[in-house]
Amino acid sequence: MILDRPATALRDAYGAFTAVVNGLDEDGSWLPTGCTGWAVRDLVFHCLADAQRGLVALHTPASGLADRDAVTYWQDWEPGTAGAANGRRWVRVSASMFLVFDQLRELYAETAAAAATAAEAADEASLVRTQGHVLTAADLVTTLAVEATVHHLDLTVALPDAPPPSAAGLAAVRATLDGLLGRPVPVAWSDERYARAATGRAALTAAERAALGEDAGRFPLFG
Repeated sequence: MILDRPATALRDAYGAFTAVVNGLDEDGSWLPTGCTGWAVRDLVFHCLADAQRGLVALHTPASGLADRDAVTYWQDWEPGTAGAANGRRWVRVSASMFLVFDQLRELYAETAAAAATAAEAADEASLVRTQGHVLTAADLVTTLAVEATVHHLDLTVALPDAPPPSAAGLAAVRATLDGLLGRPVPVAWSDERYARAATGRAALTAAERAALGEDAGRFPLFG
C-alpha cells in the first residue's frame, strides 16, 4: 500500500472530477481533452466505465496471492499500442449513445459516489480481482484514484477555470510514479507537471532529461 487512506483519496479524486463534470453544459461536453480523439463527453464515459469496473472489482473476491500492487498494476498500460487505439474507438462509439450529456453526467456522478462508498466499506487487506489480476482492495482503490486524477488533468485542458484535481489524488499519482521510477523523481516538478510528463502528456525538456539521466529513456512511465 502506498497511501495511508486510499478510500479517502478516491472519494476526494472522484469528488473533484464530479465537480468539473457538474459544471459543464451540452456545449462544454464537446470541448477537446488531453486524450487523443476524445471530447469531454468521451472522457467522462471512459471514467464512468472505470468507476463501474472498480465497483465490480470491490465485490469480486479473489483467492491466492496478489500478483499486482498499486505500482506494478500500471506496468501493463503503455501508450501507442493496438489495444490503446481499439479502446479509444470503443469509447467514442459507446459515448455517442448518450444523446443528452445530462444523462451521462448523472450516471457518472452516481456511479462514482457508489464506488467511493464501496471503497470505504471494503477491508483494505482483502483480495479482489480486476482485468485478469489480483490486488488488495487498498491497492485497487489507489489505482482508481490515480486514474481519476490523471484524467482530471486531461478533462480540463480546455477548461482553465475548472476546479483542480484533489491534493490527495495528486499525492497518489506522485507516489505511484516514484514507485515506477524506483526513487523520488530528481526534478523539481509540480504534481501536475510530473503527472503530465511521466504519462506522455507533455514532452521532456532538455534540462529535465539531463536531471533524469538514464531514467529519461524510461519515460513515459505509463500512459
